[in-house]
Amino acid sequence: MEGSAAEVGLCVSCAGGKALGGGVKPRNPLREIIGAADTPYEKGIFDLEIVVPERYPFEPPKIRFLTPIYHPNIDSAGRICLDVLKLPPKGAWRPSLNISTLLTSIQLLMVEPNPDDPLMADISSEYKYNKQLFLINAKEWTEKYASQQKRALEEKTNQNETKTTNGSVTQKRKGSTIGKEEKKSRLDP
Repeated sequence: MEGSAAEVGLCVSCAGGKALGGGVKPRNPLREIIGAADTPYEKGIFDLEIVVPERYPFEPPKIRFLTPIYHPNIDSAGRICLDVLKLPPKGAWRPSLNISTLLTSIQLLMVEPNPDDPLMADISSEYKYNKQLFLINAKEWTEKYASQQKRALEEKTNQNETKTTNGSVTQKRKGSTIGKEEKKSRLDP
């Protein structure tokens, strides 16, 4: 069956639905979309969260952007206005669709926004009536939130952090690791 759990690499141990981690980064239910050439999102790396419901493929996956993006069809919470992400009668989801098709649809939406069905009315107006300003703003957001340089810096920062057994995050330091409790006791008189 196309779009089966095995095909998309589902993490079936996640509560309340299955989180997709197939072939991307096994540590979390993320997928990345790379911004297409000749768009304001070019070379941007955008993280998506994909949660596959128990009733998949009879119910569409929940997909949202985790990386902020300046787009008329994607709101500040990362929700995407795209008909194939909703069930009929308002949507166009069908069990014959699969996650790969959805990701392609999202990439196409990034290339060609739909200002007539926006989630962000102000960005939609800008796209319709001042496209040059829209392109500048979208490119600035891409550079600020989705650039490869920013990604490399975040990954380096993440490598320098470790979790302790009590869940607190500590910085790796040359020679010693100081946890929350140690830090607090050093600060207390």
